[in-house]
Amino acid sequence: MPKYVFTTGGVVSSIGKGVLSASLGLLLEARGFKVAMMKLDPYINVDPGTMNPYEHGEVFVTDDGAETDLDLGHYERFTHAKLSQKSNATTGSIYNAVIQKERRGEYLGKTVQVIPHITDEIKSRIRLLTAEPEDDADIAIVEIGGTVGDIESLPFLEALREFRLEVGPPNCCFIHVTLMPFIEAAGELKTKPTQHSVQTLRQIGIQPNVIVCRTGKHTLGAEQRKKIALFCDVPSEAIISAEDISPLYAIPVNFKKQGLDEVVLRLFNMELPPSELGEWEAMVERMARTTEEVRIAAVGKYTGHDDAYKSINEAFVHAGIANDCKVRLTWIDSERLEKGEEPDQLLPPFDGVLVGPGFGNRGIEGKIKAVRFVRERRIPFLGICLGMQIAAIEIARDLLGLAEANSTEFEPETPHPVISLLTEQRGVRDMGGTMRLGAYRCELQPGTRARAAYGADVIHERHRHRYEFNNEYLEAMTARAGAVVSGIHPHGDHQLVEIIELRDHPWFCASQFHPEFKSTPLKPQPLFREFVRAALEQRKNRA
Repeated sequence: MPKYVFTTGGVVSSIGKGVLSASLGLLLEARGFKVAMMKLDPYINVDPGTMNPYEHGEVFVTDDGAETDLDLGHYERFTHAKLSQKSNATTGSIYNAVIQKERRGEYLGKTVQVIPHITDEIKSRIRLLTAEPEDDADIAIVEIGGTVGDIESLPFLEALREFRLEVGPPNCCFIHVTLMPFIEAAGELKTKPTQHSVQTLRQIGIQPNVIVCRTGKHTLGAEQRKKIALFCDVPSEAIISAEDISPLYAIPVNFKKQGLDEVVLRLFNMELPPSELGEWEAMVERMARTTEEVRIAAVGKYTGHDDAYKSINEAFVHAGIANDCKVRLTWIDSERLEKGEEPDQLLPPFDGVLVGPGFGNRGIEGKIKAVRFVRERRIPFLGICLGMQIAAIEIARDLLGLAEANSTEFEPETPHPVISLLTEQRGVRDMGGTMRLGAYRCELQPGTRARAAYGADVIHERHRHRYEFNNEYLEAMTARAGAVVSGIHPHGDHQLVEIIELRDHPWFCASQFHPEFKSTPLKPQPLFREFVRAALEQRKNRA
């Protein structure tokens, strides 16, 4: 039977449970244990796929096409855990499953209630995480979204209380992450919010085994540890300080110094193999030594929320590690380019330009103007998903002379639908979970930048889109516009364009897939890595 670690949060949301869970997973893997990771979200949406990025942040996509919470991105960037549809469950998906069972008569006419039916479904999802032989894990780490005290979280916490009774206390560890505010007037960290948060958790029937205190810029002192231990009934060595640390990837090193993984393994009465974290620590030290800098402009639509493009932000950090430089990423709202500002006012200071993913027609013409600027000025360019579609539209308009070229997403009656709806998407009405989702095969063409970047003939990358390049324009784009289709996906009796490049350009590459989802600090994504390398070259040439 695997051991289970449950991560809960208190006092405020966005306290860092996801990074804490990912960090613990990394530390346990460094000792040779296999981990499984899961996020339970209290919102009623079935998944975050239909949610506005301003509301929820990035939607992270797994290989098998699950649209999930962005914390799963942290799990994949820190650990080797195989994430799938089983790795994320919401209140909406839980209730939906229970209602479907009731409609099928599986409850034999009983009154369906939160306890036991909803809590049983939650527990079954947790067990499902490690049910298959290939999922066999030593330790499963399950993060509970939201904050203790929220009404939405109560069924999940009740399910965890019951789960602990069923598998036995020695097989469960509860980690509670709380905020310890620093009061300037008093000049000290205050433990009272943590005490109240733990008290609320204990009223539900859960006693935390470990308390992780988010302390901002301050370090938890011995006296504060002693006070929390006394009032929360947790040993002092199980009180962990979580200071705000930069870079993000130094956080597990901080937890290792405080023995977080040792505390958890001792609670489980498990052996303590030596920790092999050397490669990760060397990567963090390498980041600290870097002095060279490259500036990238990212033209997007959801620039007011840092989490909207979380995986892209992190993929640039990884690409910087690979090129021994810091990537200074500046997000530019594409609507600015539609409302009077010109690309030659905004983009010249940058060494490379990214046009990122998105949906809907807001800001589209601004993105097209950005692509034209970098194409004509020969500035390194990377397009992702919608960014590739925008590049195709711009090339068709300017190099093929098709002034009204567009996507049927933005202009259904366009005379030149360079981008059109995927065949299998026609007639689809439901919004959630119906796009082309997950990892698909992409065959790379010899002699292209994509083939050189990946060093492979076949790759598998993750998708999230409804529209595709219209093959009716393929011959004109390649023969007359100087475009190169460097990646394709065989699709029935035709092929889908996965990557396009430009021949006469220092570095111009755009993918229909989302390369950012598979980037990690120890294995930077090839397209991001080579794009940043080209931007560095651009910076040196300009200097």
